[in-house]
Amino acid sequence: MTAAHSACLPLVLLTKLSVPLSAVFSVFNFSIPSPPVHLTVSPAAERLRYILGDDEETMPTPTLFTEMDTLQHEGDELEWRESARWVKFEEKVEEGGERWSKPHVSTLSLHSLFELRTCLQTGTVLLDLEGYSLPQIVDDIIERQIEEGLIGPELRDKISFVLLRKHRHQTKKPIHRSFADLGKSGSGGSECSIFKMVPVSLSIPTHIVHNSRSMNDIAETPSTDQMKNKFMKKIPRDAEASNVLVGEVDFLEKPFVSFVRLSQATTLGGLTEVPVPTRFLFVLLGPPGKAKSYNEIGRAIATLMVDDLFSDVAYKARDREDLIAGIDEFLDEVIVLPPGEWDPKIRIEPPKKIPSADKRKSVFSLNELGQMNGTAGGGGPVSDEEVMPAPFCGGLILDIKRKFPWYLSDFYEGFHIQSISAVLFIYLGCITNAITFGGLLGDATDNYQGVMESFLGTALAGTVFCLFGGQPLIILSSTGPILIFEKLLYEFSKNNGIDYMELRLWIGMHSCIQCFFLVATDASYIIKYMTRFTEEGFSSLISFIFISDAIKKMVGAFKYYPINIDFKPDYVTAYKCECLAPDPSKSILGVEHLNVTALDWTQLSKKECVKYGGSLVGKSCKYVPDLALMSFILFFGTYTMTVTLKKFKFSRYFPTKLRKLISDFSIFMSIMTFVGLDMLIGLQTPKLIVPTDFKPTRAGRGWFVMPFGKNPWWVYLASSVPALLVTILIFMDQQISAVIVNRKENKLKKGCGYHLDLLWVGVLMAVCSFMGLPWYVAATVISIAHIDSLKMESESSAPGEQPQFLGVREQRLTGILVFVLTGVSIFLAPILQFIPMPVLYGVFLYMGVASLSGIQFWDRIKLIMMPAKHQPDFSYLRHVPLRRIHLFTLLQIVCLAVLWILKSTFLAIIFPVMILGLMVVRKMLDMVFSQHDLAWVDDILPGKEKKKKVDEKKNTKKDKKKGKGGEDREDVSVLVVRLLKERHRLLGLK
Repeated sequence: MTAAHSACLPLVLLTKLSVPLSAVFSVFNFSIPSPPVHLTVSPAAERLRYILGDDEETMPTPTLFTEMDTLQHEGDELEWRESARWVKFEEKVEEGGERWSKPHVSTLSLHSLFELRTCLQTGTVLLDLEGYSLPQIVDDIIERQIEEGLIGPELRDKISFVLLRKHRHQTKKPIHRSFADLGKSGSGGSECSIFKMVPVSLSIPTHIVHNSRSMNDIAETPSTDQMKNKFMKKIPRDAEASNVLVGEVDFLEKPFVSFVRLSQATTLGGLTEVPVPTRFLFVLLGPPGKAKSYNEIGRAIATLMVDDLFSDVAYKARDREDLIAGIDEFLDEVIVLPPGEWDPKIRIEPPKKIPSADKRKSVFSLNELGQMNGTAGGGGPVSDEEVMPAPFCGGLILDIKRKFPWYLSDFYEGFHIQSISAVLFIYLGCITNAITFGGLLGDATDNYQGVMESFLGTALAGTVFCLFGGQPLIILSSTGPILIFEKLLYEFSKNNGIDYMELRLWIGMHSCIQCFFLVATDASYIIKYMTRFTEEGFSSLISFIFISDAIKKMVGAFKYYPINIDFKPDYVTAYKCECLAPDPSKSILGVEHLNVTALDWTQLSKKECVKYGGSLVGKSCKYVPDLALMSFILFFGTYTMTVTLKKFKFSRYFPTKLRKLISDFSIFMSIMTFVGLDMLIGLQTPKLIVPTDFKPTRAGRGWFVMPFGKNPWWVYLASSVPALLVTILIFMDQQISAVIVNRKENKLKKGCGYHLDLLWVGVLMAVCSFMGLPWYVAATVISIAHIDSLKMESESSAPGEQPQFLGVREQRLTGILVFVLTGVSIFLAPILQFIPMPVLYGVFLYMGVASLSGIQFWDRIKLIMMPAKHQPDFSYLRHVPLRRIHLFTLLQIVCLAVLWILKSTFLAIIFPVMILGLMVVRKMLDMVFSQHDLAWVDDILPGKEKKKKVDEKKNTKKDKKKGKGGEDREDVSVLVVRLLKERHRLLGLK
């Protein structure tokens, strides 16, 4: 079969039939496989499973930097010139040789992969070669080729001379190029030949014929250009290199092919663009006339070397057949694009998210790479290891054992510039929440608790929790249900003649004891039943509350500072305001001593006129600046700028580090920008008001509450009943927020601490009750914002590859600093008073919107309004009928609406009970949806795995009844017959 025929045949067939490429290739090797329907694992996959079976016991293979050099003429001299490179994606030297192309996905011809397979079958393969220099390696390669009878001894010197020519990398431009040369490149001159391999005719001087050392034209040590190459920032520190050398020479009659793996990575001087030690070397020299084919084979092996699975195979291969099996597995996964339906010149942009090769390594026969929510790492119920029921206080003991080894690292890992932006962001959110909640609490309790108590309680509870809690990324705050409970409790106390603070103290004590009981009995086990359905309903509600509250505040500004819609510029001459003196005969309270006639009433200010009893007359007396419009600009501007700068790290402008820095400090920069704008305009917009005196809000109460003396004895016992409601409220709020924080999507490595968290929340309940401070529990939205501000991404990513999410910077320092700053805010009042409240409302809006991102419930709501052809390719859309997805989403919307209605009424006090109601509703969904559907759109409840397997067996039986397997077998049979006929025709057989 000729090369031309073999290049076309598979492509034509595979554009018409969708089958694994390994099945096609096996036909060309005169072996007809069984229909793929009956094969669970292909032979290549079975061999690789044996090779890679001990992956868990060995160190991961290093990242490979691959460089391809082609043989070129530079005047009368030969040189190897860099034409492409790979870290993850391909970069080519553009025609003209002046710049690198954008990173793109390598598109290979099917023929090049087949030819590469043939090259490895017929060429020389040297595994674990002891190599210390390039001349020695070249000598060993040539010697092996001679021993195997692949070349004659007379070619030794010529091949050695070619392989030891100098390498010119893209970082090093030709020195002798002139303006005339540049002009030639623009008019089709010789510069374009940089990518055209020219057949080499050699005449080696006789005095160096028998000395390979003297023929070496490559520097033995890396040059200055290599050492200073900035591209090293894109390559991991432990990376190794694979070098691909391809070229055509006129002294060979058949290709000279060699694949070499060194036993230890060795720096081979100027061979590589960057000072990275070489581990692999692929050489392809061939007779003239096939330059394009050689180039494509070189690109094929380079692409394979940066493939995660094949690179593992290359490192662990024991013989030639293992490498062939790696290529066959690669062919199994290759997708062929029809030549008439796309332009091969188009460079495919790298994907935003690269699929992991772990699934290919574990189960080679999988066609679907999607993951179910309930069975994958993408967030299911909490694992048994984290909150399994145990003996008395067993869960608490496990939490302490889990968190204690990380305690010191929780402090020193916080010393990072990213922590500064996180502290500033969360601090402003906390003090705004403390001021808002403190003001509302003061109105509800007649100032028994106010802004000062809110500041002190936030600082005390937050600092203690971040120091000793199980999950320090959680931010404590007061919540709406607590506020409503406090209001109802105060009204009950006032109407029944009971001392409010003493009653509240005993409720807090009973609630603390009840929390201890829940910790001791491992009641946190209930969170295993909080699936995505419950979590997303709760977090969506809290997010919508943040969004609606921020918008309500802005709408309220238009009432306090109305826009002057009656102002008409043409009648500006009619607008005036005068202060008229009062009637001297009428006495004015507080100003009897004032001589009315002695004042110049026309010079008084508006406030002075009203103070001294004057009257304001005129159409412009009620004029106020458009503060509402200015407030809206500050509000919406802060939100918009924050969102824009947060996404700036994905833009094309500025270096990566600067983009990341701008993204990390996006909120701080937005706040400072609009604070500066407000100061520049000078309007009296509403500002942040922080108390300046360290004393209780209500005169007459101290900082400690006495437990006895003001209420009857039975109140001390009866207070356990309302305490039970508070305990349920605290428990549900705390644990569901902790579940959201600890979801596997956040890639937390230090483990959770549900029992330890609840223990300290109970302790703080008692402490705050004794001091007359508000009660605190985990704040969902602010905690999510805290995690979002501490997300870590890979610092060195391959060109074209998006930075990979590595996890969250788990530490205690940011939380501690946030709450310490909150406590000393009374001393920062002169600075904080310049911050307009609309700016902080914009931060609240951003928190609410940002916490909705990544919630599957929100994505499914948007699907309802999308035509099917425009819907994103979510994994659950491939496995669950769309009508079932919409039904599940509709039920979630109904539950969310019920929660919203309850939240807006006095029934908000039973809000935690309604969270339990969500868990009951989720349990009932098992009767409406199959376990297969729930595994994709939600999580499988504990004990339901067996039912899911039964559903899958039923689906399998249905598929068999439909005869799908027979149709597949028929398709493969037709393919085999066609391939055999075509093969016989090409070989001249009948």
